[in-house]
Amino acid sequence: MSRKVVRASKFRHVFGQGVKADQCYDDIRISQMTWDSNFCSVNPKFVAMIVDASGGGAFLVLPLNKTGRIDMSQPTVCGHTGPVLDIEFCPHNDNIIASGSEDCSVMIWEIPEGGLVTPLNDPVVKLEGHSKRVGILSWHPTAHNVLMSAGCDNVVILWNVACGEAMVRIDSVHPDLIYSACWNRDGSQILTSCKDKTIRVLDPRKGTVIAEKEKTHEGSRPVKAVFVSEGKILSTGFSRMSERQVALWDPKSFGEPLTLQELDTSSGVLLPFFDPDTGVVYLCGKGDSSIRYFEVTDEAPYVHYLSMYSSKESQKGMGYMPKRGLEVNKCEIARFYKLHERKCEPIVMTVPRKSDLFQEDLYPDTMGPEPSVEANEWFEGKEGQPILISLKDGFATTTKSKEFKVHKSLLKTTSTGSINISSQIFSGLETCF
Repeated sequence: MSRKVVRASKFRHVFGQGVKADQCYDDIRISQMTWDSNFCSVNPKFVAMIVDASGGGAFLVLPLNKTGRIDMSQPTVCGHTGPVLDIEFCPHNDNIIASGSEDCSVMIWEIPEGGLVTPLNDPVVKLEGHSKRVGILSWHPTAHNVLMSAGCDNVVILWNVACGEAMVRIDSVHPDLIYSACWNRDGSQILTSCKDKTIRVLDPRKGTVIAEKEKTHEGSRPVKAVFVSEGKILSTGFSRMSERQVALWDPKSFGEPLTLQELDTSSGVLLPFFDPDTGVVYLCGKGDSSIRYFEVTDEAPYVHYLSMYSSKESQKGMGYMPKRGLEVNKCEIARFYKLHERKCEPIVMTVPRKSDLFQEDLYPDTMGPEPSVEANEWFEGKEGQPILISLKDGFATTTKSKEFKVHKSLLKTTSTGSINISSQIFSGLETCF
């Protein structure tokens, strides 16, 4: 009789734990919008949440240490005329955040040190180029001031935020609504999933399709996809029988999935968060009360189920802390900010270890806040690899963030027809800097 061998993994015993009540952010009216974005963004300084607002759209930005009950009069960022659908902190400057809204615009905001003391109405930059609501935002991981936005007009735009200009407009690739859009680790490729059940790998500067896979998941509900290690792609979606699925693909041979697993029959869209340092992917279902986590390896069956964090209350959204914001002395490998109906609760993922010493195997050098290439250089074709930092002594959030410079004289509103994929790169780009 053969005994089942348990696969050895240092992440097999990772466990999730909600923090104590006094470390939550209470009495917040989380947005009621039915949109499949995270509704929350977080970095080592601030946590931002999309909230309900009358007469427009707003989101709340709080210093991480401002826990407990949040006063009703807490100032918000409230410059949009329609509900906010997505927010994302800049990875290179912890005080800069982008927001996309139903009013078809993208706005860039600078949050003062210590948080807001008065409502913030005026963005640093307003980016106009979409003709329908903007539901997806993603900053470039290595290039400074490059932002990707995707709207319900089925268009992806790459912006040079310092100039306020649309540099690349990808408007002929997606025939239907874009469900997700993200960068790979060095920002040399874009991955999108679309309502036509196709996931596509794109060249961001040319706007051309490098690889695509039709019918990744047979079901009609939204598909989400992220790059994982070694250029592979992990997608979440639904089967024809509405069962939730997770699949792993190799874009070099897109024929069959490397693995396809069915999870359950819940209806919530699974939001994937991948940690490239540990190879662990976390699946957070909208409306679920659990977070599943898997380890992605380069050996079959590739995606190994680790465990699941469960709680009583369902999640309306989820923020994911960058690695440099974690407490390494407590063996914390991930931290989520779970949005309830009226509060935000941090969930800490920990590897149980007895030693108080720095665990080098859990914390390889990770992506730091320093960009490796400027926007104009990147649009001209220069690639930038991530600049890695060690977490051995913890990460001090006081380190000087990359300064955010906007050239007011060069800012101009880009009309929808001003640029298309045939003229992705302006000849006068160098005037931005």
